[in-house]
Amino acid sequence: MRLNRSRASQNIDDRRSLGRQVGRRSIGIGTIVLALIAVYFGVDPNVVLQMEDQVAPTAQVEGQRGAPTDAQGQFVARILGETEDVWNQVFQEQTTGQYRAPTLVLFRGATPTACGTGQSAMGPFYCPGDQKVYIDLSFFDELEQQLNAPGDFAQAYVLAHEIGHHVQNQLGAMQRAEQMRGSQQGGNAASVGLELQADCYAGVWAHHANAQREILEPGDMQEALDAAAAVGDDTLQRRSQGYVVPDSFTHGSSAQRVSWFKRGFDSGMLRACDTFAG
Repeated sequence: MRLNRSRASQNIDDRRSLGRQVGRRSIGIGTIVLALIAVYFGVDPNVVLQMEDQVAPTAQVEGQRGAPTDAQGQFVARILGETEDVWNQVFQEQTTGQYRAPTLVLFRGATPTACGTGQSAMGPFYCPGDQKVYIDLSFFDELEQQLNAPGDFAQAYVLAHEIGHHVQNQLGAMQRAEQMRGSQQGGNAASVGLELQADCYAGVWAHHANAQREILEPGDMQEALDAAAAVGDDTLQRRSQGYVVPDSFTHGSSAQRVSWFKRGFDSGMLRACDTFAG
C-alpha cells in the first residue's frame, strides 16, 4: 500500500500500555467475603466472581488519545484517516446525512466496552453502544500466520470491514437487521446480511481511497480477497471441525465475502451493497 499521501487520524484511544487486565474491575470486599464463604461450604469461588462480573457495570477506561508513534500504530492511524476522508465524501455525495467518525480503540488482552468486556480472542469488533471499533493488533499476526492472509492491504480490509459496521449503524442497517431477528434462522440471515454488507462497504472505501490517493499497489487487491476468503464461515468451520454447516453461518461463505467486497470496489456505490434484498 502507498500511504504517503494519507493523513493519520487522531480518533484513536490507545490502551495498549494499560496491560492485559484493563477489562477487569477491582473486586469489592463484599465479593471477597462471599468467595471465602463459598470456599467454606465447598463451592467453587469462581462462581461468585463470575456472577459479580456479570451483574456489575463495566468500568470506563481511556488510554492515550491521538495517533500512536510506533510503526503499527501509525499504520492503523493512516488507514483510519483514509476511512474518515472517504466516508465524509461518500456521505456528502450519496446520502442526505453527515458522517460521524468512530473512535478506534487499541488494546491488549481485554478491555471494557459498552457491549461488555472485549477480549482478544473475539477478534476485531464494532460496538454500536459506544460507536467504537476495538482491535488487539496481535490479530494481524493471526491473520498472517494462522489464516494465511498476509499483507498490509489484508490488514486494511479488516479495519475497513469494522468501519463498515459503523457506516451501517449510521445508515440504519443495524436497526433493519434487528427487525429480522424473529427466529434463529432469521437471526442468522440478519447477521450474514450485516457482515456481507460491511464487506461491500469495505470495497466501496477501497474504491474511493484508491481513486483519490492511489493507495493500491500490485498484489494489494489479492491480499484483501485472500483475507475475505480466509474469514468465510465455511473456511473457518472446515479448518476447526472438518465439515461445514451452512445453516449456522453468521458471516457468510468465503465466496460470498469475496463477491461482496468486489461488488463494492467495482461500483463505489452504497446502493450496490443491499445484501438484504431477497
